[in-house]
Amino acid sequence: MSPRAGAGHWIILALSVAMGLAAYRYLIPNGPGLAPPILANRFTALGVLTLHAGFAGTALILGPFQFFAGLRRTRPGLHRALGKVYVTCCLAAGAAGLVLAFGARTGPISTAGFGLLAVAWIFTTARAWRRATQRRFAEHERWMIRSFALTLAAVTLRLYLPFAFLSPFGYDDTYRAISFLCWVPNLVAAELWLARSSPARAAASHRSG
Repeated sequence: MSPRAGAGHWIILALSVAMGLAAYRYLIPNGPGLAPPILANRFTALGVLTLHAGFAGTALILGPFQFFAGLRRTRPGLHRALGKVYVTCCLAAGAAGLVLAFGARTGPISTAGFGLLAVAWIFTTARAWRRATQRRFAEHERWMIRSFALTLAAVTLRLYLPFAFLSPFGYDDTYRAISFLCWVPNLVAAELWLARSSPARAAASHRSG
């Protein structure tokens, strides 16, 4: 994902806002369209799912706006304020997601997939925030890209879900694979983009100097 507002960014923005708003349905008791496999998590009754959905949905909605260069340049105060909300939401949703991972109905493989996602999400977001407080903004941006790539797991998971219903391997086995597929390719794509963009940025900096 590029921090510049290209066509891909607008698509990600649209999907993120749509999925973020859809997540809010879990804040409504017995709301419409609730997924039975998610409700089957044994920690749902404790309110962990409500916390996860609310914070993760908000992070999804806010995340794309942090990559608009114009917003960072013209409204730095707003960028910082939204960033604080985004970080808080990611850390809270990640912690709740880690708890939910241990209640996954489809067993230990899903627990591992979603649990590692939660840990990586918390780690990358905390590192991004730490780099911002140190005013190491280039590194902050790189870690924030990683963080949002993991936030987008909520989108990619739902893009994969139809295949779970159609898969010849059955829903549960496919869902176990999705617990990794929803975030590992996202993170790999982010790393490839960062590796490709670093030489270009270094060359541009050299020319401007």
